[in-house]
Amino acid sequence: MTKMEAKRERNRSAILRAAREVFRSEGYVGAGMDEIARRAGMTKQTVYRYFDSKEALFQASLEVGREEGGNGFLDALAIEDTREALTRFAEGFLKVHMVEEHLASVRLLLSEGPTAPEMTRAYYAVGPKRTEARLAGFLAERLGLDDPEYGVRLLLGGLLSLRMHVLVGLIPPPTPAELAAHARRIVSVFLQGKS
Repeated sequence: MTKMEAKRERNRSAILRAAREVFRSEGYVGAGMDEIARRAGMTKQTVYRYFDSKEALFQASLEVGREEGGNGFLDALAIEDTREALTRFAEGFLKVHMVEEHLASVRLLLSEGPTAPEMTRAYYAVGPKRTEARLAGFLAERLGLDDPEYGVRLLLGGLLSLRMHVLVGLIPPPTPAELAAHARRIVSVFLQGKS
């Protein structure tokens, strides 16, 4: 890596760190490029050289979060045994989607998504779109579902059925053991409905 490439990477990382802080503290709508630039120690023009819009910056910050959180749960779909593959997928999916960082993103989407649809588009492009496509392919191939997209909605809806209760404070965040048990039960019910 040349010195120029290393500097570009440092600048990009600093902008993304600052953006994540500002999005968390100010929300998407309230986040300003001036404040992101200030926290990154750069000019607003420099920020715009790396990211041409707030939406692009938000999407890139979500990508960083996805990389940190991991999406190895998709790799589980390669396991030969279908029940085991779905169970491992479900357990990994819940581990990623029930952590506080992810729940904070969902809270932001719920509160600001209706007034900032570009934020919702960016969020969907980062994770759900990829996950849904991969899972739909798995369900079509392994289970022969005629409408795998509907199967995806059923399975993911069941897995995330605890999330709203946690988001609004009706229940405390489940323990890892409770999440694993929930994942196994949802997969079991889903597969029974298929047979």
